[in-house]
Amino acid sequence: MVSIKDVAKEAGVAISTVSKVLNNYPNVSEDTKTKVMEVVNRLGFVPNTVAATLSSKNSGRVALLIKLNVETQAIDEIDMQYIAGAISKARELQMDVITIFFSMIENMSLEEMTRYFVSQSIKGIIIYGMSKEDKVLRQLIEGDTFKTVVIDVPYVGTSTSCVSVDQARAQYDVAKKTIKENNCKKVLYIAGTRDGYVTDARLEGIRKLKEELGLQVLIRNGNFSELQARNLTLKYGKNKDCVVCASDLMAIGAMKALIDMDIFRPVCGFDGIVLMGYVGKQMNTVRQNFAAISSRAVEEMQRLLDGEEGTEVTMPHELVRLKYEEIIR
Repeated sequence: MVSIKDVAKEAGVAISTVSKVLNNYPNVSEDTKTKVMEVVNRLGFVPNTVAATLSSKNSGRVALLIKLNVETQAIDEIDMQYIAGAISKARELQMDVITIFFSMIENMSLEEMTRYFVSQSIKGIIIYGMSKEDKVLRQLIEGDTFKTVVIDVPYVGTSTSCVSVDQARAQYDVAKKTIKENNCKKVLYIAGTRDGYVTDARLEGIRKLKEELGLQVLIRNGNFSELQARNLTLKYGKNKDCVVCASDLMAIGAMKALIDMDIFRPVCGFDGIVLMGYVGKQMNTVRQNFAAISSRAVEEMQRLLDGEEGTEVTMPHELVRLKYEEIIR
């Protein structure tokens, strides 16, 4: 009896590709459809409807590994957008996904972590919020046991893709716009966490701008915390011409500190979260489409599960000043 696996092997494609052809998915090329259907007819394969549905998931269950931001009491909009984007694309691809939080695995050894994912029938992991301190997770990625897609981490391997905006360029762009508009020379730059990959990339952008414009830049780590950014601005902001923040939450904290000190300094952020719209249109920020980034990560995961190699995907960013009218429904 001919199976869908036999068809896939004869046609030289993945089982999930055969399933997509049989279920008339739109994202399959005409050449592939023709090749698969020729094999189906030649071998006399009769698809079972239930089996065809399951075969699209036969490449394995995928985990969305999320690190929640515990530095703020604000709702973590970014993670919600990530999850929404991933689930929407996974539903389109008939991919089985589950959400796992870092806190569930952070104290596991490599062996324990591997067993845990295997026990959940996981074959692919999309990782959001990984830091340099997540050494066991890095070992897991390098072991190639699972297909992985990392968000905002500069790592590509045979079984690993990365998806991100150009963090250094985006930080350079938004800081330059703010500094040029206000003729600033002395800058307080509030960076993210010391162990963050995005922190390093964004620092690269601000340092490039410092050299290009001959700026005086004081760099302090705000750990993506609104409170810490507020305190840093209270301490250093008065003697600076502007405050450049590596996240919108920190920009909001910096702006509130300046208001409390009753002084004006231009402030810019990074991310483009909805909360910036409530602050007003006076702050430049980098808008990242987190749902689109996550959707693209799911597409990359499908590609990896189909047997292709990892690659680096750079997503677009834009500079905006969010208005209240743009965020209300």
